[in-house]
Amino acid sequence: MRMRVLRLFHSGVMTAWRARERGLRGLGHDVTLLSAARWNEGGADVTLSVDPSDAQEPPGSVRPVRTLGRHPALFAYDPRPLWRALGQRWDVLDLHEEPFAVSTLQALLIRALRRNPAPYALYSAQNIDKRYPVPFRWMERWALRHARALIVCNREAGEICVRKGFPGVPDVVPLGVDVQRFAPVDREPPAPGAPVRVGYVGRLAPHKGVTVLLEAVAAYPDLVLTIVGAGPQEAELRTKASGLGERVSFAGSATQEQLPALLGGLDVLAVPSLTTPGWVEQFGRVVVEAMAAGVPVVASDSGALPDVVGGAGVLVPEGDAVALGAALLRVCREPGLWARLREAGLERAQECSWPSVAARYDAAYRRMTRTARSEVADRSDPEVVVVAYGAPELLRSALAPVRDLAVTVVDNSSLPEIRELCAELGVRYLDPGWNGGFAAGVNHGLAQRATPGTDVLLLNPDAVVDVDGIRALHRALRAEPDLASVAPAQVDGDGGRARVAWPFPSPWGSWLEAVGLGRLNDRRQDYVIGSVLLLRAEALEQVGGLDEDFFLYAEETDWARRAALMGWRHRLVPEVTAVHVGAATSSDPARRETHFHAGQERYLRKHFGAAGWQVARAGQWAGATVRSVVLPGERGAAARRRAALLRQGPWAVERERFPRPERVVREKVGP
Repeated sequence: MRMRVLRLFHSGVMTAWRARERGLRGLGHDVTLLSAARWNEGGADVTLSVDPSDAQEPPGSVRPVRTLGRHPALFAYDPRPLWRALGQRWDVLDLHEEPFAVSTLQALLIRALRRNPAPYALYSAQNIDKRYPVPFRWMERWALRHARALIVCNREAGEICVRKGFPGVPDVVPLGVDVQRFAPVDREPPAPGAPVRVGYVGRLAPHKGVTVLLEAVAAYPDLVLTIVGAGPQEAELRTKASGLGERVSFAGSATQEQLPALLGGLDVLAVPSLTTPGWVEQFGRVVVEAMAAGVPVVASDSGALPDVVGGAGVLVPEGDAVALGAALLRVCREPGLWARLREAGLERAQECSWPSVAARYDAAYRRMTRTARSEVADRSDPEVVVVAYGAPELLRSALAPVRDLAVTVVDNSSLPEIRELCAELGVRYLDPGWNGGFAAGVNHGLAQRATPGTDVLLLNPDAVVDVDGIRALHRALRAEPDLASVAPAQVDGDGGRARVAWPFPSPWGSWLEAVGLGRLNDRRQDYVIGSVLLLRAEALEQVGGLDEDFFLYAEETDWARRAALMGWRHRLVPEVTAVHVGAATSSDPARRETHFHAGQERYLRKHFGAAGWQVARAGQWAGATVRSVVLPGERGAAARRRAALLRQGPWAVERERFPRPERVVREKVGP
């Protein structure tokens, strides 16, 4: 599918960094880039220029925009070009700016004013968990919570953004490299006894660790060093290097056109970055540039460098000059190591090539627009995942009608009887080795899929549905491309109807219930719960698994909420009916009540903050207190217990009375 994509990227001022857009156009997409007209890159001001003869950048596809300010997070674009661009129809808005940046807020405000419905993606490289002042903290959370995709260049940046509110799975996409321009030359490692030509390429500043590199060179006479770059520490470094004579040379700054030749003249590249309180290496593009040029890399274990280097280079402790020097020498002296690292680096560079980067952006865009479909899920039955905790005979009733499908039982109770039952029925058995709760059990099953790529049916061990019912749910799910989950109608053991479609919990919803106006909230049907819940494969890929902070209850509500934030819907399928005994695997109502309200507290804290939870808690407590007075008998007593639990704080009570067990690592796999 051809998509119209609008990208906002201030560093697109660099011609080399626009290869991503060229690659996307090569895949058939109509990509328009708004970039800074002039920006400081690598210590020098660069003016955006477009080669009119370049067919990969057709007229109007790259538009320079004036900027106010020079800080990457605090500058603003001239709003007029953004206003005009966001008045057009786009399939995807790709805001290649940090979530907390002024330019991000500016673009999202104009998008709202223009009522542009296109889903948007954000970008982040920030791998230090910083708490920004108001209003930047609020801006960041709002932008993250409503993004359809998040593209990061290192894993830690993605984890930080998830903690701050991004509802799905970040796409970790490396910074690109032109593997043709940085093509390796045919060469051999230095001969035994010959000098080892070490290079450093980057900014000359204390956090880059060049001082450590000079100490390493001083300790190993066979090392000679070329320093490429400029920066505030240059004079200090020249003074420090003066005692090493001709073994250290300064080549000054290099353009992207000059860099391949400079790298090609090295035996090994050093990347000695140091972590500081305010900075940590976010990627290290020069690492993959050197690998593409066939130059082995030795890097410190700072920030994202271990992930970028992987097994294609050598890592040393940051700040350790002796270890750094020894590794640089070893790469070129140990028989066969230089050649092995060169080959591994060339393979790693291909993963970071611009065509590979463009393909990963294309995949993210297709998930955002619901045009990515799992062919396996379309043509195959769902996999059934059951999280069990005891009650083998009840589990037998659930498994028997579905045993002809791919069924995985995750046994949180680690009971031999459950394992034997699975063997008897011929279903797959997994023992996670601990009871981490329902969410942890589901994720354990998802991590070890029997049928990867299919949709997943979560089946409670106290529920019964047959294969025909599951296939009817599957047809309903696959018929609408924006459905993340479907659930059947549900009855109890006596045939009584149970409610399946619900509005999402909220602080104001709690007060509507407290004052007797819950029927106003009941008109909404935001998501479905139940003992039988079918999840779409594409939604699982985009949203991820269940949040394991939830032990029992509200984990599926949280997942549905996160999916809804990313544009997915949920639906009841009334034509299918499942039987649910209800709480049959739990014989302790006080424990069940505690877990239920603790789950609600987790959900409300996560999605509405501490203040939102306190508002909801007050409403729930007020409602329980009134009911404790007006309701007779056991119903009034139950309300009093609920009010006491809310007064103490359900999450605190759960931690005190029902602490989670320690995890024991063991795995038993049955048929």
